[in-house]
Amino acid sequence: MPGGGYPMPGGGGGGYPMPGGGYPGGPPPPNNDYPRGPGYDNNAGYHGGPPGAPSGGTSSWNPRHGPPPAVTPGGYAPPGGAPPTTNGYPGAPGGNWVGGDQSHGAFYSAPMGQPHMPPTTPQQSPYGSQGYNGAPPRQQQYQYSQCTGKKKALCIGINYHGQSGELRGCINDALNMKTFLMRRFGYKSDDMVMLLDNATNPRQLPTRDNIMAAMQWLVRGAQPNDSLWFHYSGHGGQTKDRDGDEEDGHDEVIYPLDHEVAGHIVDDDMYEIMVRGLPIGCRLTAIFDSCHSGSVLDLPYIYSTEGKIKEPNQALEAGKGAMQAISAYSKGDMGGVFKAGMGIFKTATGGQSKATKIARETRTSEADVIQWSGCKDSQTSADATEAGKATGAMSFAFITSMDAQPNQTYQQLLVSIREILRNKYEQKPQLSCSHPMDTSILFIA
Repeated sequence: MPGGGYPMPGGGGGGYPMPGGGYPGGPPPPNNDYPRGPGYDNNAGYHGGPPGAPSGGTSSWNPRHGPPPAVTPGGYAPPGGAPPTTNGYPGAPGGNWVGGDQSHGAFYSAPMGQPHMPPTTPQQSPYGSQGYNGAPPRQQQYQYSQCTGKKKALCIGINYHGQSGELRGCINDALNMKTFLMRRFGYKSDDMVMLLDNATNPRQLPTRDNIMAAMQWLVRGAQPNDSLWFHYSGHGGQTKDRDGDEEDGHDEVIYPLDHEVAGHIVDDDMYEIMVRGLPIGCRLTAIFDSCHSGSVLDLPYIYSTEGKIKEPNQALEAGKGAMQAISAYSKGDMGGVFKAGMGIFKTATGGQSKATKIARETRTSEADVIQWSGCKDSQTSADATEAGKATGAMSFAFITSMDAQPNQTYQQLLVSIREILRNKYEQKPQLSCSHPMDTSILFIA
């Protein structure tokens, strides 16, 4: 069927249910050429229009088939400016820029050995699980996906046209990600759902109902070694944590197009829909290019650029809390003072360690779920302009790095993404996983 991966009503595979049923106004238009909605100029509104196939064509490279082909990064040019003054990077001494510098399509290569394929056998987690909703304790087992099965993707881009806080690059991000997935990993347009706020068909708008339904479509029928991909570019935020699994006391949220009426989508709900029911060995790769997104999928294992699991540092967090309280007080922000004070109290009473324990006991998964986020929970993600086009900084850096060097480990890719951004942006992209992982394995999808 034409475009986008939306099975027709009554079609096979379970389809993607439309809230209220049916296709309003007939089948959706093809996703590869979205008509512009009101307020979008066919040329200028996209800052040059949707990207075409980058140099190198549309063929995909499979790491199992030998070295990657030479590909000129398409659609993006890395940020300009001088390369780092040293060859090192925190946690990766001796790294270097390969293929030139930041202004010539280079990527940062950390000296972490040659990437290797993930193991094919089930792995045992060193962390036990007490189960969910009173289930008995058990040793947690998980398995890496070989990504040889079915491929499906959901890409969401919301510019919030006409609303306060309007963004510019989110639709571009979603379209660029679609092109990247088809070119690099062999995803097919018919197996991809695009929700963009310039769509004219109501079913393709990124409303709360449509996003929730599309998430369910993405994971429906998932099997071991499948490769599912979720990409979100839009606004993100925080709300009060209700179940004690957040170190900072706040759940992370994303904002649908109709959030002023329908409300936000909280991380707990996204975990329940997209992660909880996945079978062992099924991959879900999620990229969130949004503010406060560090733990927006509630994955319990967050990794540093050294390839190690980040553990709570109570002394450091208490110090940060004190500085935040002082800064808020100097600005007359008494609410900020109270929030920082509560954070210090939780740290002093072990609340953060307890939250980490709860998260690992209830959020560790047998599936292979990976999240790349644009920033820490406490940070914002930039809506930027690169190579003359509006884009989210995280989406730009991820595609730039992978186009320049497809054959990277998870650790190398995290370091590379941060290096591409660090001269121009304060945000620090994060890598998290649903299970303890070997960050020296090859990133595949």
